[in-house]
Amino acid sequence: MRAAIGLAARGRGRTAPNPMVGAVIVRGGRRIAAGHHARLGAPHAEAAALKRAGNAARGATLYVTLEPCTHWGRTPPCLDAVLGAGLARVVIGMKDPDERNAGRSVARLRRAGIEVTLGVEKQACRELNRGYLSRLERGRPFTQLKLAASLDGRTATANGESRWITGAPARSFVHGLRRNVDAIVVGSRTARVDDPELTARKGARVLHRPIRIVVDSKLRTPAQARLLDPKDPGRAWLLATRGSIAQRGRRLERAGARVVPVASRAGHVDLRAAWRKLGKLGLNDVLVEGGGELAAALLRAGLVDRLYLILAPVLIGGDGRPVLSSLGVVRLRQALTPQRFQVRKLGADLLLTGEW
Repeated sequence: MRAAIGLAARGRGRTAPNPMVGAVIVRGGRRIAAGHHARLGAPHAEAAALKRAGNAARGATLYVTLEPCTHWGRTPPCLDAVLGAGLARVVIGMKDPDERNAGRSVARLRRAGIEVTLGVEKQACRELNRGYLSRLERGRPFTQLKLAASLDGRTATANGESRWITGAPARSFVHGLRRNVDAIVVGSRTARVDDPELTARKGARVLHRPIRIVVDSKLRTPAQARLLDPKDPGRAWLLATRGSIAQRGRRLERAGARVVPVASRAGHVDLRAAWRKLGKLGLNDVLVEGGGELAAALLRAGLVDRLYLILAPVLIGGDGRPVLSSLGVVRLRQALTPQRFQVRKLGADLLLTGEW
């Protein structure tokens, strides 16, 4: 099962709205085939492993991280392939919470006379698909927030200079985070001022192009922004209030944007409604990279699941730009307290990680 989990993780950031799944087939104590769901639209893990095993699957044991699916999607139901392979035993990491499955495969396998073991490495399988589970169980993607600041909590000098506060190892770490998510989210000011590409890179080579999302209530993102690409239409999403779309939406759509209407709250995008919309649009895992107003608003709304705070060994002072805008904390007991707090070094920088 641990081998299957490792295989499944290779699909991170590429399978949404599907889960990541890995499968290993064992016969006589020997691994004879394996597979994983590599990307959306590709064969599922069980089908890939069974195809590689061929007739050798008869009488064998299938280890799979998630209950095989029973419904048609972009590919046929995995359960049909599993039932037709002549397996003696199926070991499943966890049930699928998707209401279209939800234990149906387990029941059908047992009715067919196949031995089923359920719940092996269950917690590790849940952690593997934390985003998929978040979308199905909470209606929104698993959300990671990355912040980078000086030791005194500043992201830029008073005139806006911010490149680079952190060092090369920290920037490499962030690109690793980007490789493993379905989408990267920034606020409209970050999109305008920093003009980021929001891709995962190693040197000049682009390794992954996740969906780029701008929370942009008034649609102020320039049509020339680097995150927009007319050759890659629909992969940059602008979350805007409905009143702004009629005025500016068409121009940005011609530039390659997908303009997503969201309910407003006090003149801004309602973030809880926006995150529910992201869940409905099939995103499992998102990474938020800025800026301070968006980060604080997400924290106030209880939408952040994991925090990465990178601190550089520099001091900028009180006239620099703060890493967060107001959280509305008046008393210390109101302060947000992440759990499972960890600290490690990234070159000269410190990485602080916590969860809620």
